[in-house]
Amino acid sequence: MSTPDLTWMLPGDPFPPLSRAWGPDSDAPGLLAAGGALDVETLSDAYARGIFPWFNETQPTLWWSPDPRMVLATEEFKIHDSLKKTLRRFQHEAGCEIRMNSDFAGVIRQCAQAPRQGQNGTWIVPAMVDAYIDFHHAGYAHSVETWIDGDMVAGLYFVAMGRAVYGESMFTKVRDGSKIALSALIAHCRAHEVPQLDCQQVTAHLSRLGARPVQRAQFLATMQAARAQTPVHWEFSADSWKYLQQAH
Repeated sequence: MSTPDLTWMLPGDPFPPLSRAWGPDSDAPGLLAAGGALDVETLSDAYARGIFPWFNETQPTLWWSPDPRMVLATEEFKIHDSLKKTLRRFQHEAGCEIRMNSDFAGVIRQCAQAPRQGQNGTWIVPAMVDAYIDFHHAGYAHSVETWIDGDMVAGLYFVAMGRAVYGESMFTKVRDGSKIALSALIAHCRAHEVPQLDCQQVTAHLSRLGARPVQRAQFLATMQAARAQTPVHWEFSADSWKYLQQAH
């Protein structure tokens, strides 16, 4: 493995061009830069460029833009038979509901306690929690929450600009709880003609749900067009569930 030079940023510095991101033969494919700030302005500039932060408590702030990029086209979301049954039951049982943005801070804090599959510890360090709560208050970060009998049992959070949606993390306390939240997000995205969901990293779990790697240039072109469209109103309606049954 090779270790290319890494761009170090001070707060307020511009991001380097994506061509500087480490390649597939490096120790950290997709790593672009280190340092900088986690304020709203920097985060919004990063997402607009296809860049996201990801680091642990022993590391500086690290910025990534992998190529290829894992993407879930909303029309390609796979709902397996067991999940179909779960969704039908959830939609018809009293006390079951989907909420958006009713407890963003609670969602990201729960996600911080749940490591990504195959990883030790969490990448959602306290600095990230604080930064994304600020990002939420600025109107960029949102949550989808699964509620049962007045308790939030699962959820996920994401970033949205126009109709460009960037998935971040999810948690669940019950079986299939986070899949219910993701299904609700996909239904809402289909209802508002959101073309794809950024999944950042390639994983087998995401592949089973229909995500696939695409070239970074293709990902950026689709997201650039989506960002220019009218922003989505992130308030879930039960009517959106029907979009999961429609053929695309």
